[in-house]
Amino acid sequence: MKKIIIAIDGPAASGKSSTAKLVAEKLGYLHIDTGAMYRAMALKVLRHNVSPENSAAIALLAQQTSVRLISNSRGVQKVKVELDGKEVSEEIRSPKVTNIVSPVSTVPEVRALMVKEQRAMGSEGGIVLEGRDIGTVVFPKAELKIFMLADARERSRRRQKELGEKNVSISVDELEKEILERDRIDSQRSVSPLRKAEDAIELDTTHLSIEEQVEFIVKKAKEIIQ
Repeated sequence: MKKIIIAIDGPAASGKSSTAKLVAEKLGYLHIDTGAMYRAMALKVLRHNVSPENSAAIALLAQQTSVRLISNSRGVQKVKVELDGKEVSEEIRSPKVTNIVSPVSTVPEVRALMVKEQRAMGSEGGIVLEGRDIGTVVFPKAELKIFMLADARERSRRRQKELGEKNVSISVDELEKEILERDRIDSQRSVSPLRKAEDAIELDTTHLSIEEQVEFIVKKAKEIIQ
């Protein structure tokens, strides 16, 4: 059967990662969490004590960086994130990384590195990628493009629940402030800004369960495949 590329874009905490992972499992596709790749780069910036505003230093650091997503089988086992050959899957989810990932990801050299890796992984189709610019920049010819969004308050509650499971306590109000600021940075950056592709299908997840989100995308994918 034909294997397609599914591009899922949207703002922070709109449900992209969890949904993309389950869609990939149902279709037997590989799931690429592009946000995790940028988080790995942000972690390296932290480790080297480089300011997230120092674009020149980050650009130089990117030239000496390897970020890989490793999976033993397509869409079944958890994908591991490797930074310079060492797994960092848990470390990249810390609040410190979250707070600087947007400015780090705006550096052109960082985006060039990540886009090159993402295109290589998706060259043969059979892949679900999610991020901010998958349908507009990375794979503008993807057969299925989804733009997920949700109310900022609901996104903040989701992020609080996710952090709570990792014993990180932070208020919904504080998270909402951070999410709105991240939306502003992602949408206004000059390189690959967050925006909906003209041919993307909009999916508002505010009042949808994750099962409903997955069902919607899988149905659309099967229509294209068949």
